[in-house]
Amino acid sequence: MTQIAALSAASRPTAAAPASSEREQLAQAARAFEAVFMRQLLGTMRSASLGEDVAGSAAVDQFRELADARLSDSMSQQGNLGIAELILQQLDRKP
Repeated sequence: MTQIAALSAASRPTAAAPASSEREQLAQAARAFEAVFMRQLLGTMRSASLGEDVAGSAAVDQFRELADARLSDSMSQQGNLGIAELILQQLDRKP
């Protein structure tokens, strides 16, 4: 068997687990969407400053962006907002 055929056969889901695999992929996509949404939310909140930033520099801004990204990823993994679960319920419906 050639390498391409072997990779193709390995990438096909088995008959026993396609539903759980598909659901897990949907759940992962929903969590990723929730993380992106949270990043946008945190970034918008930070940009709406009410005064002058005392420690305003490019390095501080970059650190805040990284911290916000990490926080949003963590929050989406924990399911704090529930957006991912709602998306998963919507996408997982069978007509």
